[in-house]
Amino acid sequence: KSFLNHTAYLSCYFPNSQKTDIKDLRVFWQKGADEVVHEVYYGQEKHDNLSPKYINRTKMDMNKWTLQLLHAGIVDEGQYMCIIQHRDKGSPKVIHTSECLLHIIANYSQPEIAWLHTGELKPNEYLNLSCSSSGGYPEPKQMTWLISHENRTDRLMRHMDVSQDAVTKLYNVTSRLNIKVPTKTLINISCLLHLGEQLGSLVSVPLGI
Repeated sequence: KSFLNHTAYLSCYFPNSQKTDIKDLRVFWQKGADEVVHEVYYGQEKHDNLSPKYINRTKMDMNKWTLQLLHAGIVDEGQYMCIIQHRDKGSPKVIHTSECLLHIIANYSQPEIAWLHTGELKPNEYLNLSCSSSGGYPEPKQMTWLISHENRTDRLMRHMDVSQDAVTKLYNVTSRLNIKVPTKTLINISCLLHLGEQLGSLVSVPLGI
């Protein structure tokens, strides 16, 4: 995983147990079937075969056998393969291959609740609210409304509208809630954005009514 516009680190997981000199090895990274991302040709970096979008964006740490991909973008997501060949009596022989799957993460803004209501609130009327969060990646799982009053909290699931920017590929999400105005007790309404198992959740500032 790498944050958007940060450096992604992709490992070859090459133990080099034979302590082979890099001058006897050809190391190249490719994405998919045909894009060459980086090449180290018998100790020297070689740029002739690189896919244009990776030129000046990669560095190879030969001590850790790790490729640094600079300014990682959403288009860089996907499967990468590291292939190492040994110069063996003139004809190179593949001695190691490994695969690495890159996921890009962009932070969503803190969810924000807005009133879709004008004029004075009256008891037993319905209140319309929306909750929005923007500029994130990947697409979130769901949005949940939390309604707290006295000593209990209700969780309400509502439809989440999702839109993706055609250029940046980042997502914006909105959910709406229609709720009866409370008459006797104070209620606190929050909205929770679930980003996925490993990324956790974001919560809005609570709204007291």
